[in-house]
Amino acid sequence: MTESPVSEIAPGIFRVADTCNVYVVCSPANADESAARGRTAFTIDFGSGLVLDHLHEMGVDRITDVLMTHHHRDQGQGLPRAVAEDIRIHVPPVERDLFADVEEMWQGRTLYNDYNLRQDKFSLLESVPVHDVVPEYRSRTYAGTPVEVVPTPGHTTGSVSYLVERDGRRLAFTGDLIYAPGKVWSLAATQWSYVDNEGPAMTVLSCYQLMERDLDLLLPSHGEPMGRPQLALAQLATRMSRYVDSRRPYPWDLRDRLDNPFTPLTEHLLLNRSSNSCSYVLLSETGAALFFDYGYDMTTGLPAGGDRASRRPWLASLPALRRNHGVTAVEVALPTHYHDDHVAGLNLLRDVEGTQIWAPANVAGILKAPMVQDLPCTWYDPIPVDRQLPLGESFTWHEYEITVHDLPGHTRYAAAYEFVVDGVTVLVTSDQQVGTGVPGGRREVLNYQYRNRFRIGDYQASADLYRRVAPGLMVSGHWSPRWVTDDYLDMLTHEGEEQVRIHHDLLPLEEYEFGADGVLARIAPYYSRAETGAVVRFRVGVTNPRPSTEKAVVRLVLPVGWVAVPDVASISLPPLGREEVEVEVTVGGPTRRRARMAVDVSIGDLRLGQHAEALVDVTHSGST
Repeated sequence: MTESPVSEIAPGIFRVADTCNVYVVCSPANADESAARGRTAFTIDFGSGLVLDHLHEMGVDRITDVLMTHHHRDQGQGLPRAVAEDIRIHVPPVERDLFADVEEMWQGRTLYNDYNLRQDKFSLLESVPVHDVVPEYRSRTYAGTPVEVVPTPGHTTGSVSYLVERDGRRLAFTGDLIYAPGKVWSLAATQWSYVDNEGPAMTVLSCYQLMERDLDLLLPSHGEPMGRPQLALAQLATRMSRYVDSRRPYPWDLRDRLDNPFTPLTEHLLLNRSSNSCSYVLLSETGAALFFDYGYDMTTGLPAGGDRASRRPWLASLPALRRNHGVTAVEVALPTHYHDDHVAGLNLLRDVEGTQIWAPANVAGILKAPMVQDLPCTWYDPIPVDRQLPLGESFTWHEYEITVHDLPGHTRYAAAYEFVVDGVTVLVTSDQQVGTGVPGGRREVLNYQYRNRFRIGDYQASADLYRRVAPGLMVSGHWSPRWVTDDYLDMLTHEGEEQVRIHHDLLPLEEYEFGADGVLARIAPYYSRAETGAVVRFRVGVTNPRPSTEKAVVRLVLPVGWVAVPDVASISLPPLGREEVEVEVTVGGPTRRRARMAVDVSIGDLRLGQHAEALVDVTHSGST
């Protein structure tokens, strides 16, 4: 007789030995279930789906939900069986696309000259419908059982663990974070990029955080239950730390990084030294905190790739903020600009902490609709804004008055924040210039990118702002804080002037005012989604590069079967001015990803050709 793959590991909790350990958590005996529906349960991971063939052995009538710890195929290759049984599938937020739209990964994944070592190719072969993402740092009830979701990156970027209490014991379903005391199922899976050690270091941090949760039993995806969680996790943290240090030029104290991520700049202004871009915390005497930027907290580096599953926002530094600095509430977060390394964690901060997002007027629109314009470094999801802050005006937060300044340069859509804390005038300048922050260090370099909509003269404007504000301390997005001197302000003024001279020397600006990026027409929205047969409105903006009134002619270039009204438009452009025309486009079939459209543009006798494009994902009717 074949031995059953089912074993009971705690009252009402079973393990099914499959391509991974699949755990079945039955509804508590006192759960309110009708006789007609029978006893329900949920599973943690799903393996090949073998669990469905053994429900009777566990006294289970129906599986209601599957909670995935991560996206690897051995964890969920049988999910199509769950779909066929109308079982709801819940997945880690970071890895949703590797379940719900894995085709995008398979179709776009780099194969040649591939330096991305993440095991995203160990994903499902086909997508499955996802009911929801699991709520990190919060609890939700499945089949009558409350489940707490804890981010535990390491084996993959988006991995989570699930904490369940049963009969007075706290059980942690840890996926592939840990295999046995001091051991992991795979070291290769933790190597997320070619030369760095993001995954192993994240494994250490995840172990430390689970050690604080007073656990009684660890239940891994591969391996046996561990009845001494503290010891098992401590052993792994110690061994993996040695592994990390063996691949670095100097040791890395990850325990200290987790326990003391904040460095005081003044008594009430902190720098988060653990984040990928510098995040700053302004402390109120009330116990409230205000963040300037909140991107990738407690990072160990950026994994290879640009897909959602390569980027992990989490809140790992917040316990230390409360413990070490007496913070009782993270009330407000102020982004300096829209780039992902400065805003990635804002939605999670709002969902978990109730933090309000207050954004400058020139940044708020991009946060709320990141794909309307063709901009680099945008976050994957819209970020709702609770309060829009006018440029050039001040607002009060507790005992502080904060002034919002327009700060174009690194990007056109950025702001600086001016305030006084502990007797020091501070200006938060984010990514304007690259430098050490140390007097006498290497020269600072103006940090501009043309796709960020940098304009010639922006750095002259920012140098003038610094003169007017006369800060004692300037804090930036990636470099050390700078105590400001007159010599430093003189240097920034000189560099701003020199940058203008360089661009005028190199570009034909005496003939055409192309601007820094040379783009004279744009289509908005740049990237959108529409059903076949839908009518979509686009705005085409055209800029006149000449100091005389000119006639612009715009011709729509569309996929076969699409129709534009109008398909040709004439626009009168004022000298050096900009005008827009609205076009209605009827989207034709077939369904496709990133269908391309363009505008062919002439301005007077200047023929630009197909100067601007836009992309549309075309879907079946009813699927958007």
